[in-house]
Amino acid sequence: MYNKSLGSKVFDGFNIAFMILVAVITLYPLWFVLVASLSSNSEVLKSGGLMFWVKDFNVNAYKAVLFNSAIWNGYKNTIIVVIAGTALNILLTAIGGYFMSRKGVMLKPFISIAIIFTMYFSGGTIPFYFTVRALHINDSLLSLILPVAINTYNMIIMQTAFLGIPDSLEEAAKIDGARHSRILFSIMLPICMPTIAVLILYYGVSHWNSWFNAMIFIRNRELFPLQLILREIVITNTIVEGSNDFGYESVGETIQYATMVVATLPVLLVYPFMQKYFVGGMMIGAVKG
Repeated sequence: MYNKSLGSKVFDGFNIAFMILVAVITLYPLWFVLVASLSSNSEVLKSGGLMFWVKDFNVNAYKAVLFNSAIWNGYKNTIIVVIAGTALNILLTAIGGYFMSRKGVMLKPFISIAIIFTMYFSGGTIPFYFTVRALHINDSLLSLILPVAINTYNMIIMQTAFLGIPDSLEEAAKIDGARHSRILFSIMLPICMPTIAVLILYYGVSHWNSWFNAMIFIRNRELFPLQLILREIVITNTIVEGSNDFGYESVGETIQYATMVVATLPVLLVYPFMQKYFVGGMMIGAVKG
């Protein structure tokens, strides 16, 4: 059995201590939000932003959040945007990645440069707003889906994944009479499912956390996504409706933390099921040959 030197043991001990410190720094904000959401408002205010356990257990903040119609309406709007938006994202990303991975495409270098250009330069917020308004989709959920229908970086990941598939598969399919649509949906996409799973996670989390576009384009409160509702609650330190039923003074500060827990819980529950695809999908999309 190999005996480590004193220097190696010290180095390993330092690494372990450092990683534990990083883990604590990373996890403590999540733990604090959970603990604060289950504590009384007065204890949270007295804590000064530092709590390690629940003090004066209280669930009034969760009652105020869960019985608030604006929260559930925001959930509904966000779920619609996540499902419809992610489906459109994956469809367009797959088509774009397949097109860019084909050999002999006319003007491909110019098209590639034009696509990559959009990663570094944009017209800015004002032209973006006027473009969406000119399409007459502002103040609708389409304004949260269509303007972000495809992400250039994700399309490059998909393109690289397609490039890693042997040409012999495509050639065999063409011999059998398959067209590009059949090759894409019946051969390419099933092989690249780990990469697609990663992109679903990327797009889904992006839609779930998005609030800026909604703040710009949405005026009808019935169409507010969950994150915009959360932003209002965090800023105003209160809840839109129903707070009087549980006493504003008893839940004023803890409403923020309870809403954060309710808003982030679905993503935390979904991520472990997607994690097994994450490393494999990124490796397929990053290595060719």
